[in-house]
Amino acid sequence: MDGGVNPLLPDSILLEIFLYLDYKDVLSAGQACRQWQAVARDEVLWKELFYRYYEVARDVPRHPAAVSWYGEFQRLYDTIPCIEVQTLKEHSDQVLHLSFSHNGYMFASCSKDCTIKIWNNDLEFSLLHSSNMKKFNWSYTQFSQFNADDSLLLVSGVFMGPRTSSSGEIAVISLENFTLLSRVRNKPYDVFGCWLNETNLISGNLHRIGYLTSCSVLWLNNAFQGVESENMNVVKRLFKLQNLNASTIRTVMVVDCSRYDSPDLSPNQGEQSVSSPATAPSQATDLCSDSEEEEEAKHHTVPEPSAEDSPGAKSEAEAGDGLDRFLTDIIEGRVQPVMTELEMETKVAQLLAKKRTKPPEPNLLSMEGCSQKKYLIFTTGCLTYSPHQIGIKQILPHQMSTAGPVLGEERDSDKFFDSLDHVIDIHGHIIGMGLSPDHRYLYVNSRAWPQDCIISDPLQPPPIAEEIDLHVLDLKTMKEAKRALRAHRAYTPSDDFFFIFLDVSRDFVASGAEDRHGYIWDRHYNICLAKLRHDDVVNSVAFSPVEQELLLTASDDCTIKVWRSPRTVRILHAEKPRLRKPLFSWATNQRS
Repeated sequence: MDGGVNPLLPDSILLEIFLYLDYKDVLSAGQACRQWQAVARDEVLWKELFYRYYEVARDVPRHPAAVSWYGEFQRLYDTIPCIEVQTLKEHSDQVLHLSFSHNGYMFASCSKDCTIKIWNNDLEFSLLHSSNMKKFNWSYTQFSQFNADDSLLLVSGVFMGPRTSSSGEIAVISLENFTLLSRVRNKPYDVFGCWLNETNLISGNLHRIGYLTSCSVLWLNNAFQGVESENMNVVKRLFKLQNLNASTIRTVMVVDCSRYDSPDLSPNQGEQSVSSPATAPSQATDLCSDSEEEEEAKHHTVPEPSAEDSPGAKSEAEAGDGLDRFLTDIIEGRVQPVMTELEMETKVAQLLAKKRTKPPEPNLLSMEGCSQKKYLIFTTGCLTYSPHQIGIKQILPHQMSTAGPVLGEERDSDKFFDSLDHVIDIHGHIIGMGLSPDHRYLYVNSRAWPQDCIISDPLQPPPIAEEIDLHVLDLKTMKEAKRALRAHRAYTPSDDFFFIFLDVSRDFVASGAEDRHGYIWDRHYNICLAKLRHDDVVNSVAFSPVEQELLLTASDDCTIKVWRSPRTVRILHAEKPRLRKPLFSWATNQRS
């Protein structure tokens, strides 16, 4: 047939036959002759093979950046980091977290062996530096993050103590000579901490008010405290938030709105938000009382009372009347059904908070000044101690440095607390969060509560599902962007859950799981593309920020595994354990 002889079968019939084959048989058939090769590259054929093989919903269009169905099939098959090329065994205990430097040259690992290890990224990874934090009374290291110019490393750890202890610390290490620059208290330890900019980081503190009620304070800290403390402020209070029903602020992250829709960082996927009951206006309530107020009183003058007919005075009067009425009803037995002591604590806290909380920042979703706008996001709650809400607070320009009063912005002496600007309820136990490279999308791992469950005791949260839901939230609209992804699983109950770190690249999202696998999904097609095997729980995953075909996974089996894509492995001539059959080699070897 290659010699000009008329083909025995027309292309249309040949195409119908090829539609019954799988992709491997189509590729093999395409090597028979030029006619079969041409039909084997037909776009209608590869569109059908694509939807069938990857099990993509038929209503999901092709990726906007794709030029052909054949090319898209090859991209998903050939560029997923699913081949194990190296196993790092230098840690002696469970590896909990991984983080890459922004330039991709280094990564850091945290472990139950209480070390922070810094690795060099070459064709093979090698250990560059290791610091043991036990000398600072740490029990283990749990989280790390490089600052924007990769000159400093934030390391978060947990203090030694009883299992119920929640105290931790943040250390800052210079990457020029690996010296320790500063240490900052961090409570609870699963605030983790994060960088706001190149030299300032955010930590947390927790003050107990009642049995179920507490106050979370978020602090801005200068990384060079030992050097600069004599000449300028090195700390500043950012926000003071009240917690109800045993909840606390955890897992803080900074969102940089200037990165929204950056063409180099966005997958250009045209995600459309779906209606979701998860979005609700902030309902944060606050209660004041701790020793910090005595310090704050020294820095503030009590303002003159407002006019009686002013809205503020009216609101405060109503709040006071509401509390008085509630207490009177309690004393006279008019509250039915009879409330428990814990329920009364929460109710009193809610009523007191009405006149003790600053209003939320207006125009949260406005794109005006977007190039300088930043949000602080974190997990929180209002019903029980397990984190089930995403709290969002706008960081104002004057809060970007530690300059100014230590206690932050001047405020009325009665306005002890800040309110949340926005709250997104997940209706389940949040066990991990990750931002897309353009900071527009927040990916949230959660384990759902039973539908229509009622929480009567904050200390007894509902049972949580074994399936992990991966929610996608659009931070530009504050709505859920896509239906939750599923594939990975977890088994521990609420009071002993694992925090599963996830990571997001331009085109993919990856997560660990308790089922001894890491998982990779495509962000556009919402499909699971790979399962990465370990011998125990996979705690953390990390894409290289400059090469999404390189992924690291960390596990309770004490190892870090390095995964590269089939395409990269061929280029680097690396070892190929359990390598799948080469798929597209015929396309590059065909005669012209």
